[in-house]
Amino acid sequence: MSGSDGDLVTALRNGRREAYDELVRRYAAKIGAVCRSRLGSKGPVEDMVQEAFLRAYRGLASLDDPEKFGSWLYGIATRACLDWLKAKERGQVSFDALGDPDAFRKAGPVEEPERNARLHDQVDALPESYREVVLLFYYKKQSYQEMSRLLNLSPAAINARLTKARAMLRERMAGAL
Repeated sequence: MSGSDGDLVTALRNGRREAYDELVRRYAAKIGAVCRSRLGSKGPVEDMVQEAFLRAYRGLASLDDPEKFGSWLYGIATRACLDWLKAKERGQVSFDALGDPDAFRKAGPVEEPERNARLHDQVDALPESYREVVLLFYYKKQSYQEMSRLLNLSPAAINARLTKARAMLRERMAGAL
């Protein structure tokens, strides 16, 4: 079966199972790369790819623009990986660069895991568009250009979202520091 992503999503919504198979064929390797980049070689990459496709299938009714299936699926895969990482190794990723790095150092090593956990909670609480750019920039170390291509946004829009997300996080974390 061939056609655009939108055609395949519409066919799948109409009960054509082969449309799902084609979407899996189109995106399995890309989603695998996303999961591998998030989880590293020791993470459950194949499980997270399957989880992403399962979540996408279950949530297909929530996809407003079928032509954006790829970026929507990418977001689902990213969230599945981050959920796994959060459950497995909470506090491992440091977002020191979001605020005053010296403030984190002044707290001492005992308090840093707790502070990182609070920061992760605050990142998780951000609206999706802001959370996405924070995670891509700080966690995946993607450039504005890479994020621009991936999210189909201009670098200026990426910058604006990242700036707003940083401000939101600084404000939310001010009481915790």
